[in-house]
Amino acid sequence: MATNTAPQHIDGNIRSKLPSDIKAFDKIYYRNKKYFVSRILYLIIGLFLLFLFLPWTQNIRSKGYVTTLYQTDRPQELVSQIPGKILKWYVKEGDMVNAGDTIVMLGEVKDEYLDPNIIGRTEYQIVQNEEKARFYSGKIETTEQQIKNLENQRELKLSSLKNKLIQIERKIQAKSAELSAAKIDLQQSKDQLDRAKIMLDKEAISKFDYERRNATFQKAQAAFSEKQNDYDNLKQDLVLNRLDIDNTIQEYSEKIAKAQGDRFTSSSEVAAAREKASDLSIKKQNLTSRSQYYYVLAPQNGQVTQAKKSGINEIIKEGEMIVEIVPRDVEMAVEIFVEPFDLPLLNIGQKARFMFDGFPAIVFSGWPQNSIGTFGGKVIAVESNRNVNGKYRVLLVEDPEDRKWPPGLRMGTGALSFALLKDVPVWYELWRNINGFPPEFYLPENGNGDKKKEKESLF
Repeated sequence: MATNTAPQHIDGNIRSKLPSDIKAFDKIYYRNKKYFVSRILYLIIGLFLLFLFLPWTQNIRSKGYVTTLYQTDRPQELVSQIPGKILKWYVKEGDMVNAGDTIVMLGEVKDEYLDPNIIGRTEYQIVQNEEKARFYSGKIETTEQQIKNLENQRELKLSSLKNKLIQIERKIQAKSAELSAAKIDLQQSKDQLDRAKIMLDKEAISKFDYERRNATFQKAQAAFSEKQNDYDNLKQDLVLNRLDIDNTIQEYSEKIAKAQGDRFTSSSEVAAAREKASDLSIKKQNLTSRSQYYYVLAPQNGQVTQAKKSGINEIIKEGEMIVEIVPRDVEMAVEIFVEPFDLPLLNIGQKARFMFDGFPAIVFSGWPQNSIGTFGGKVIAVESNRNVNGKYRVLLVEDPEDRKWPPGLRMGTGALSFALLKDVPVWYELWRNINGFPPEFYLPENGNGDKKKEKESLF
């Protein structure tokens, strides 16, 4: 009020000295006017207080990129299954291809595969080894039959020798009885000869009788010697027969062992030939499959990008990337990376808003319903392990209840996301940020996220 007093005092002194038609004084000094500054100030304060009580949607801001929902829809490196050299290109970078289209034709660079008739030669080797296996299989059957024949011959010969042995033993028994009888006759003849000699000396008998008895003794002695010789010969035949049995067993055992050795050798040859034929069959199959790798085909529909090799006759190593195929008609998703501090606030089915690079948008993070140019999404996966950048990866997909994402999206497009949390007053959000408290959050009651179950703040 002091400011109004001074002008009025000056006005009274000066006004009386000025002409009545001068209006400048009224323009310079404000007299008897109302001021609206205080009202404007009160209005601003009122609006600010009203603003503090407006609802504010808490959110978590995160940067990420557009990717695909399924890993099979992401860019795929097309590699060479075999080492080779480029003979012909069928596409160029930027071309759209379908699954099964030929990308490039390769040629061989290894010496062992340069023969154009290598498959035919391998088939011939397979046939030769199969014939060899059949030959030795037949030889095995022949050897087994030979072994059976040898065993039969051995049994027959041993049976014959054993029968002969029995006959010799019986003859020995007979000769032994005859030898015993001859021995008795010899002893009787000797005794009679001795008595006849005594009687001859006493002239009790004639010399003729004595000579007759001597002749009988000589006959008995000769018969005994004959019987003894026959007996000894039979004993010798018995020993020889037993030796023949042992020799027969040894002979046929050696023949059978040799035949069994031949059979084992043939079995080994059969196994080796079949193994060789099997290896060659595998080699033939590998060669046939390898010939299919000369033409590198597109695994799925997409666009050819990032050709690592160019020109003709360039060498490609096994497993080396040739081109990259970017699939088309894929289901888009967004991967974002959040701080560990914010990770407990995210749950499966939680809503979010996106702003994609290249698509204009006016964003009010606290009032997502008033934002223009943003798109809706929801969380479908939260990784449990921290990423290399120290953050956690979260995957979000298009919200079917919101408007569709723009069709011009490309993989790798940047995305700024706002994960929507609980609605709170503006003053509470300011107070929380000043104190560094985490936001409050909710859990979707079901998979669709239709209802929200609020939870208390972490602090």
